[in-house]
Amino acid sequence: MNKKKFKNILVVLGGNSGERAVSLESGKACIKALKKIKYKVSSFDPQKKNFNLINKSKTDAIFNALHGKDGEDGIAQSYFEYLKIPYTHSGVISSFNAMDKLISKKIFFKHKIKTPKYFSISKNYKISLIDKKLKLKRIIYPVIVKPINEGSSLGVELCKNKKKLTNSIKKLVKKYGRAMIEQYIPGQEIQVAIINGKPLGAIELIPRRQFYDYKAKYTKSAKTKHIMPARLSKLKYLEVLNIAKKIHDAFKCRGVTRTDFKFYKDNFYSLEINTQPGMTSLSLVPEIANYRGINFEQLVEKILLDASINK
Repeated sequence: MNKKKFKNILVVLGGNSGERAVSLESGKACIKALKKIKYKVSSFDPQKKNFNLINKSKTDAIFNALHGKDGEDGIAQSYFEYLKIPYTHSGVISSFNAMDKLISKKIFFKHKIKTPKYFSISKNYKISLIDKKLKLKRIIYPVIVKPINEGSSLGVELCKNKKKLTNSIKKLVKKYGRAMIEQYIPGQEIQVAIINGKPLGAIELIPRRQFYDYKAKYTKSAKTKHIMPARLSKLKYLEVLNIAKKIHDAFKCRGVTRTDFKFYKDNFYSLEINTQPGMTSLSLVPEIANYRGINFEQLVEKILLDASINK
């Protein structure tokens, strides 16, 4: 690989979202990897300084290791575009669309990609109408309730009855203003990584918790079982890779993405696409890459070399 393309790399990490701890871990791992392969690396935490204080003269490229609000929803990306500094991962619009679960649903439907049935509610919604809405949408218990624009399954709850659903809705709407109710899909938990437009592989997860929530993703004690490659027939494995690539392209993403699926009754249901997947020791993209013979340093460099502006 041509290491002369960029010399001085700024890793942006931390931030103010609920995923700050994960971002710090991702960022530190990427800093270590970049230093190991002889890049000059510095770090920047937008919780401590405004993006406008990034030193353009000492930055050839930005490695975006932020997660969640302001990091993967187009906010950070808009600053990087304004500063005209090449940056990794997806651009402003792609990031915004992927982070907003309602917009994501519309893109899935537009491109004829299977996704669970859903509806959204806001602060002025009458809780008494929930049963009617569920019936209208042909959604049955259990259901998933989630915020519209959070990552890492933050705020996501599984509801098996009306009481739990009502409480979850009240809590999420109070905190976020809006929430989405989605049909729970049982079956295999499959996640697919795409890098620079090419499918990397599909991994299967078996959470010991009720579903693959924040604790299952980032807590070692949760002991989510990872199976790489996913237990699918050769034909189905290729099918899910192709669907993930179709989604990556539909959102006009760049660099690396990870798309979450449920495989149930011979169908793949797309849950969401992540434009800033984790790069921690427990993260899935590095595990998928490693299976394909790409070590962590090589993966980080592949992501870095795709850095650009005007995405």
